[in-house]
Amino acid sequence: MKKAFFLISFLLLFQTSNAQLFTKEKVTYDANQGRGSTDNNLLRWGYFLGFSSYDFNFDYNQDLRDIYVKKSVGFNVGLIGNLRVNNFIDLRLEPGLLITTRELYYSTEYFQGVQYNNNDLIREVKSTYIHIPLLVKFSTKRINNFKPFVVGGFSTSLNLSSNENNPDDNSNGQFRTTKNSLFYELGFGIDLYLHNFKFTPSVRGVFGINDELVRDKDPNSPWTSNINSMKTRGMFINFTFQ
Repeated sequence: MKKAFFLISFLLLFQTSNAQLFTKEKVTYDANQGRGSTDNNLLRWGYFLGFSSYDFNFDYNQDLRDIYVKKSVGFNVGLIGNLRVNNFIDLRLEPGLLITTRELYYSTEYFQGVQYNNNDLIREVKSTYIHIPLLVKFSTKRINNFKPFVVGGFSTSLNLSSNENNPDDNSNGQFRTTKNSLFYELGFGIDLYLHNFKFTPSVRGVFGINDELVRDKDPNSPWTSNINSMKTRGMFINFTFQ
């Protein structure tokens, strides 16, 4: 349902803006209450909606079969604060709420000599992140009604679904992850100038810096003992309105 809603919204937006974007006439971007383009304002505001896909990158202690991560499409929503440095560089703060789920599938190799059932081979990791990136945006010169850009920076996330302090571990069915995480981010996008607002589709990769695994009490746990580090990686597809 969410996919259908966003697809229909995007098609309607594309249909109404097509004539503005793909003409030789340069759109007078005016989202500033009749005072002209906001591009030269020191501060600008907006919001974004989008999708995310999160994965885990594992480093292992022993050469066993990789843990398979089943990804799902998550949902992103948030606000944008933009500080203009010059015509080509902006600093951007994008606090948002991100909701995603991952499932981990273990090989039976991890349970040699251990009694287990089929439920032990699967662990669900639900995450609800308060995600706060600080980014630097490098734009080209505006080309008619388009302005491509690249963006990069660092971010931190607070996982509201974290069970880091849960006394139960995998022996009781609880796969635990840390509450706080650090990332670096790289991406690209394009500003599309319309008469009443600026619409920006973008793609961004997110790469974890710190180990997010909370290990089980048993040092020989089949779920955590072979994992040297577990770091999030993911991709965002965001649609920004300013």
